[in-house]
Amino acid sequence: MPEPAVICLHMNALSLAEKVASLCKGKVHGLQNRVIGAEVEFKKTTDHLRHCFLNQHSVIGICSAGILIRSLATILSDKHKDPPVLAVAEDASCVIPLLGGHHGANDLARSIATGIGASAAVTTVGDLRFGIALDQPPESLTLGNPQNATAFMSELLAGAKVRIEGVHPWLEQSILPESPDGSLKIRLTHKRIKGSSNELVYHPKTLALGVGCERGCSAEELIGLAEKVLGVDQAKGDEQGPWALPSLGGIFSLDLKADEPAVLALADYFEVPVRFFSSEELEEETPRLQNPSVTVFQEVGCHGVAEAASLRAAGKSGQLLVPKLKSKRATCALSESSEMLSVHTLGKPQGLLSVVGTGPGCPEWRVPETTSWLKEAEEWVGYQLYLELVEDLREGQILHSFPMGEETGRVRHALELASQGKKVALISSGDPGIYAMATLVHEQLEQENRSSWNRIRVRVSPGISALQAAAARVGAPLGHDFCVISLSDLLTDREVILERLEAVAKGDFVVALYNPVSKKRRELLETAREILLPFRFPETAVIQARNLGRAEEQVSVIKLEELSTETVDMLTVMLIGSSRTRVYYDNNGVPKVYTPRGYDQKKQKQVAA
Repeated sequence: MPEPAVICLHMNALSLAEKVASLCKGKVHGLQNRVIGAEVEFKKTTDHLRHCFLNQHSVIGICSAGILIRSLATILSDKHKDPPVLAVAEDASCVIPLLGGHHGANDLARSIATGIGASAAVTTVGDLRFGIALDQPPESLTLGNPQNATAFMSELLAGAKVRIEGVHPWLEQSILPESPDGSLKIRLTHKRIKGSSNELVYHPKTLALGVGCERGCSAEELIGLAEKVLGVDQAKGDEQGPWALPSLGGIFSLDLKADEPAVLALADYFEVPVRFFSSEELEEETPRLQNPSVTVFQEVGCHGVAEAASLRAAGKSGQLLVPKLKSKRATCALSESSEMLSVHTLGKPQGLLSVVGTGPGCPEWRVPETTSWLKEAEEWVGYQLYLELVEDLREGQILHSFPMGEETGRVRHALELASQGKKVALISSGDPGIYAMATLVHEQLEQENRSSWNRIRVRVSPGISALQAAAARVGAPLGHDFCVISLSDLLTDREVILERLEAVAKGDFVVALYNPVSKKRRELLETAREILLPFRFPETAVIQARNLGRAEEQVSVIKLEELSTETVDMLTVMLIGSSRTRVYYDNNGVPKVYTPRGYDQKKQKQVAA
């Protein structure tokens, strides 16, 4: 389901909106020109509310209930499909679930109310009379016949008694009118049973599917075998199956398969988590296996994968429901746990390393994907300054701070954390792929070729680079061909840097210079000026930008002949124009710099033709 949309209409409500968003893991949507700093901006309140509602976002308005009601009234259709809609009083006194009470609104209201110290104004009859809403079970249960819930509830409200088969804290905490001979029945089962208006069937997440496969097995083959084990093609449930798919708690396998596309595709197909065990953990299950294999032991260090993984997940009291079934390149087995599967405590997931860039420094220049990945991560790794730049997004993440100059150690540490099954964010400034961590990550992966590192998922989110930010501050100096050169000779030979500067000068490129000086290296910048001057006008524009996006930001436009190391440091990025780069002054006398692409020449040619 899409993340909740927390609607904020003015700045006075922003602080509360941000707190609510953190509680519900949503995003603040702010009215344009009224709210500064929102993650999402919108122009028209009614149109945006309808858009969010129709796209199944939970809508949480920091506003009056009337605004939400009037905006959404004309598009309401089916209460069984409506996403949650809540109104939060601007003084944080109460939270009112308006729609979707049985699809999460009531629980969401209670959660938000607890977090902000408010009251949850829940009004649905089931919650008030029996302490629970029968058509809104917790995540560990799925109602198999929701179409019968209304009739069932009507009978309860009319005085009927209910008998319960199965145990679950949600039901135990209710005040349902129980009786051994009740005319109504609630059944908890992992079997596929239809239910009726007199019987509600809930499926607890107690089934563990263990899988194994050869390297390169197709997703289609593994999914087909899993469906056979689960009895997907069987129409009727009985003591032998088929099993209720909502009872499937997760996919489980050997950790060597953590990067196997077919296994990951299987988890996506059934929309359940996937977890992995070590060969040592699976070997402990050998006495319980029905089909142990010496060959498998010789290959991976345990006597079975599919059966062992399903039993390991099901726990010591778990039972094997479907022994190992085989296809040409895959195996599957199914076990039942005597308790709800707590998947997040079983094995470990595939590790995830997100390499992100913060942009130049201010939150407004932080791309939404980076924000999302940072919030999703469990641990952050980065240079201390970079960690500080995203402190506003921190929600309990563990920090791993490294000093400048320990880039390789920083990357290796992040890879090690991810190889343990953790969600890790490796943080750079700017764009992580431009003179930053993304390159080093892939370099380490290739050079080390560690099996544990190779099994993690690595993804890179682009960021706004310093050269983009500097260009935007003064106009459009990068409007035509440009290149980027770092003047740091720590990783690149000085002779190579000089060769590239010569090529840039002869090619008449706009050039962005990163790392123009350091404490020990200052003469290279002057050398760059001397190389460029013969190919540029002395008055060619040079943009010096320091601490972009931060309170200490300094941006100036000087002439190439005036370029000096005295006003430049490590936090400075420089843009040097080509022979075509132009400078003019706006009505306030502020210099504007741009490099034309030749549209005027194109127009002249068209006229001449």
